[in-house]
Amino acid sequence: MSDQSKTASHCSYAAKTVARILLDINAVNFRPEEPYILTSGWASPTYIDCRKLISFPRARRKVIDLAARQISDHAGYERFDAVAGGETAGIPYSAWLAEALDLPMQYVRKKPKGFGRKARIEGDIHENQRVLLVEDLATDGASKVNFVNAIREAGAECKHAFVVFFYGVFPNALEELKKDDIDLHYLCTWHDVLAVAEEGEYFSKDAIEGVRDFLADPIGWSKAHGGKHD
Repeated sequence: MSDQSKTASHCSYAAKTVARILLDINAVNFRPEEPYILTSGWASPTYIDCRKLISFPRARRKVIDLAARQISDHAGYERFDAVAGGETAGIPYSAWLAEALDLPMQYVRKKPKGFGRKARIEGDIHENQRVLLVEDLATDGASKVNFVNAIREAGAECKHAFVVFFYGVFPNALEELKKDDIDLHYLCTWHDVLAVAEEGEYFSKDAIEGVRDFLADPIGWSKAHGGKHD
């Protein structure tokens, strides 16, 4: 089954709950008439700011509870020795998740700091330590490889990553991560958000249809709107 078909059918209780939370805190934007160009280079009619969740304690506790449950169910109850957040958006999520899972926390810099130990990983990391990488979201997953490689270069094992939100539209994203021996776990996707947004009438019909067009052909939509397309 392809990435897109797997994520299109992902709309579970957790996915719907997280999608509704993100919509309720205004973390989701639908703007097909003025597309966003994402850091990854894709053009998208949608944008999501998972960082907003840090300001909503009740909402974030619910999200972290769902995250801890999913990680335990899908990766295992004693699968990890530590949780590492990717700089910067992954740091608060890794702190909350480490607390929920009763595990030590670290964080991974995008590049080594230019002084002192010039470390990329802050916190106590050990040889063969089994580390879960945590970030807020993933588009095509490419940025996760950089953080995972830093953890592996420090002598630890990192085969799993978690994000609250996975775009779930760009082809072969999960398969490409698998080639680097990384399993990506996530709570919801754009398919989930679109379903909840339409049901709750969070956006206009035109905005909903614009996003639906994007989800049906994200590469073609990106190409037609000035983004990358391969």
